[in-house]
Amino acid sequence: MGEGPPLLLIHGTGAATHSWRGLLPLLAQHFSVIALDLPGHGFTQSPPGHRLSLPGMSTDVGALLRKLEVRPEIAVGHSAGAAILARMCLAGRIAPRLLVALNGAFMPFGGVATHLFSPLAKLLVLNPLVPRVFAWQACHAGAVERLIANTGSTIDQEGVALYRKLVRNPVHVAAALRMMANWKLEPLLHDLPRLAPTLVLMTAANDRSISPAVAQQVREILPNAMIERLLALGHLAHEEQPQLIAHLIEKYAHATAAEQASTKM
Repeated sequence: MGEGPPLLLIHGTGAATHSWRGLLPLLAQHFSVIALDLPGHGFTQSPPGHRLSLPGMSTDVGALLRKLEVRPEIAVGHSAGAAILARMCLAGRIAPRLLVALNGAFMPFGGVATHLFSPLAKLLVLNPLVPRVFAWQACHAGAVERLIANTGSTIDQEGVALYRKLVRNPVHVAAALRMMANWKLEPLLHDLPRLAPTLVLMTAANDRSISPAVAQQVREILPNAMIERLLALGHLAHEEQPQLIAHLIEKYAHATAAEQASTKM
């Protein structure tokens, strides 16, 4: 969609391309935008469970981009989508000049959660009834609204309705659970100092899912990374204020393009 340098959008765990509904048309005024549903998400076909991992999904998304003959110059990822894009860059599957992480999920859960979260997700995945029960619970009034409120964001009713449609789909729920069960960030953090593109970490002050402190932790690993703080927004900042996010992406895209041009002179 649109014309200009190719820009790739990757959503996070449990979401789908609907989450870009406000941002994508704005970006399409300046870029050729490619947005896709992660494997098993949205209403895509779910791959084998072991493929729903950081290396597996980065490999599969990379294969799709090769098939489409798409070489993004700008890559934008939300939450876990940012980690997938970083893994793709490190593996040589994409080579953008700019990587924008929207509340990027780069750090493992700390403390007791480190030992409980993955085993709990795996236990839930082993029970085939769990995704169906979750989807059934989502039909209850206020359930999806509470899930979204827990991210620290307030989104419009169209967005709420789209999330409600998603979480009523047991296949989508099962894929999100499998993805969480297989999620291991330590290898990515080990390799992160080799990340080539300019990294911009957009972090929302009210994010209840990914602490704003994560951006600072990432910059300790990558001192050249830039932090853009988003005030009064939550984990779904790009759905709350798409105009602001589009403006910031355009700003950094133009800056990196100018820097790239100057190095070639």
